[in-house]
Amino acid sequence: MANNAEDMIALTSAEQDSGDSTLPPAGPVDAEDFVITNNSADGIYEATVGGRTAAGLVYSTAGDRVILSATSVFPEFRGKGVASRLLGGVLDELRGQGKTAAVTCPFAAAFVDAHPEYADVLDPTFRSHPGQRGH
Repeated sequence: MANNAEDMIALTSAEQDSGDSTLPPAGPVDAEDFVITNNSADGIYEATVGGRTAAGLVYSTAGDRVILSATSVFPEFRGKGVASRLLGGVLDELRGQGKTAAVTCPFAAAFVDAHPEYADVLDPTFRSHPGQRGH
């Protein structure tokens, strides 16, 4: 990732992407400024905003299943919905590829619980998080 990964904040619940950052804002996140890249060599989906790395979603694969393990956001991008947009974009891409997702990241589990429209992407045989609903 382009920025220092040590500065990233791991998200452990949906509330952690909803505000209260004391750092200066990075500016509004416009659709045309938001890009998701699959860094398959490192197993990270990366979100950039205006050319700056904003967030990462660590994953691994097992056949057609993608295991979403951890979501992190740089502090200046917290509270802007970047992690949610990243997860939604990744799940949309997996759906388009005919793949399923298993979720072990607490933030991702909270996201899919709040967005039942992604139920078809979740692997029904792999319930990895206690908060994840059976779909």
